[in-house]
Amino acid sequence: MDNELNLTYITFDGHVELQKYRYLYFVIMFTAYILIICSNSTIVCIIVINKALHEPMYIFITALLINSLLFSTAIYPKLLIDFLSEKQIISYSACLFQWFIYYTLGSSEFFLLSVMSYDRYVSICKPLQYPTIMRKTTVNMFLILAWILNACQMSVGPLLIANEKLCFFVLKGIICNSTIQKLHCVISTVQNIYGLILFVIAVPLPLLFILFTYTRILIITYRSSREVRRKAAQTCLPHLLVLINFSCLSAYDVLLSRLETNVPKTVRLIMSLQIILYHPLFNPIIYGLKMKEIYKHLKKLFRPDKLN
Repeated sequence: MDNELNLTYITFDGHVELQKYRYLYFVIMFTAYILIICSNSTIVCIIVINKALHEPMYIFITALLINSLLFSTAIYPKLLIDFLSEKQIISYSACLFQWFIYYTLGSSEFFLLSVMSYDRYVSICKPLQYPTIMRKTTVNMFLILAWILNACQMSVGPLLIANEKLCFFVLKGIICNSTIQKLHCVISTVQNIYGLILFVIAVPLPLLFILFTYTRILIITYRSSREVRRKAAQTCLPHLLVLINFSCLSAYDVLLSRLETNVPKTVRLIMSLQIILYHPLFNPIIYGLKMKEIYKHLKKLFRPDKLN
């Protein structure tokens, strides 16, 4: 049974007029992939090279950008191959692996965003205790939990359905996500329950925690001077923009797998491209332009003549 499933191939049916626009799709997505790699890697290198940026806030930003690089690398190569292929297919085992990577990195993103909000909360609301709370060991523990814990949690899902019998072999999409469950002859109740538990842990709980921390920050800064409010806005606004953007895209992905309504193929494609294209490019742009220290180093890198 295992060998049969490993040799089973699934066809992607989410492309729109691929035969007509395959080379245009390829050029656009290849360009986007290069931009994602270059933009995220540039800011990561700036933070790593400059010791002045070796603070918890910038370390978490680095982790978030590395997340974007890993996410894109798990999606784009296969997508680019599909654009140039006559048949857009993937083996069932490879599809499960892509699904695992997709949701592991997605949940780790929410975890990192909640850790970043906690870091800002301690920095603004408890400045005297900040060095004691946000020690190097604490930061390392958060980073390990962000990837290892989420990987362990998300690995259970693919394992539960790895041997499930397939009755359908056409996936309505261009990547493997939770809609893969609709290919099974029988929807696993255990998988649905476990998936719901994971969803609550990975999305609503971090969002509630972030809402709490930023409410506290808002109350503290409202009572403080204008300078404190300005500094708080400079560091908190980029995190909130990234959170809102990622939450909206994640909501679509969750609703798509849970609702039985037939979404038009064009709408499905546009939203899928938003997830894999817009968000990995959005992070470095926001942090590069809105974080004052990173922006200063970016200007020094690309316009050294202006500093002389």
